[in-house]
Amino acid sequence: MAAHYLKRVCPMRVYHLDAGSSGSHPVPVERPVPTPGPGEVRIRVVAVSLNFRDLLVAESAHAGQIPHGRIPLSDAAGIVDAVGGGVASRQLGERVMVSFFPAWLDGAFRSHYMSSALGGARSDGVLAEYIVVPAAAVVPIAAGMSFIEASTLPCAAVTAWHGLVVRAGLGSQDTVVIPGTGGVALFALQMTKKYGARGILLSSSDAKLERARALGVDECINYRKTPAWEHEVLALTGGEGASIVLELGGADTYQRSLDCLAPAGRIVQVGVLTGFGAHPKLDRLQSLNADIVGVTVGSTRHLLQVSQFYAQHGLHPVVDSVFGFDEVPQAYSHLRDKTHMGKVVVQIADPSGADLG
Repeated sequence: MAAHYLKRVCPMRVYHLDAGSSGSHPVPVERPVPTPGPGEVRIRVVAVSLNFRDLLVAESAHAGQIPHGRIPLSDAAGIVDAVGGGVASRQLGERVMVSFFPAWLDGAFRSHYMSSALGGARSDGVLAEYIVVPAAAVVPIAAGMSFIEASTLPCAAVTAWHGLVVRAGLGSQDTVVIPGTGGVALFALQMTKKYGARGILLSSSDAKLERARALGVDECINYRKTPAWEHEVLALTGGEGASIVLELGGADTYQRSLDCLAPAGRIVQVGVLTGFGAHPKLDRLQSLNADIVGVTVGSTRHLLQVSQFYAQHGLHPVVDSVFGFDEVPQAYSHLRDKTHMGKVVVQIADPSGADLG
């Protein structure tokens, strides 16, 4: 089958990471529009979203651990505008989003999938007007979900789904501790409530906790006012503890997560917001007959499942703010400031085809 195109455009606008004296920053440049090869599609990117990982990638670029000129970000939604040879699964004009690991389509994780992670050490990301990806790693956007909303699913929503639903077996009898109000946390909250489970949310902001109540959370704990929040979790559960703890913090929170875990409970380890190098006392894990589930995002199959779940239940991601393509540095700063609640998005193009630059 020959390649098919809606149009050809050259050059395109793109951001790459430029390591300066004060850190690594996304800088706008121009590059040729890529052409899809056999088994690939080209996507005109409409929206991208940021994750905490993107701040770590920028730090790694500044430290010389990531090549100069790397295109960052992993999460994109857009329109198929070119189809390479041999591709029958995708159509020109189709609304799609891209899997975080293009090489991980389904099944168990394998170590070689890691190098395919978009916007990381070995692969360019999606902060560009056009990207080329394997057709098999593309998932259609469900009817009723906007490009902006769809751009938030590939990393944060898939992480919550893979960790809570696929690996930890989330069910109606569970009590889930959810730290924070960022992307993964709020996706986890939405899933927890739709599965009929009880959610306990942690935040340092009373205002954010009040907003979380509107999303259906059962219990709220201000961890700045209650630093030993693990004791409050035990009190709220009659001393039993939480059956699932979403571990996003890392070094500063791991022991607290263990200390409020119920017998036969599951810690879903997905984040390192307070740094690497946690040293928890694992003897408690053994005495509880509990599990630690390590999760790094998920497969294309998981992304499809998340999309179907949100469509089935009429759910919409919580979007904190939307920046323009010329406001990428401001979007990074907003994420870094940790004042957001939900996802931070950059809109790159008008889905009608108009240039937003």
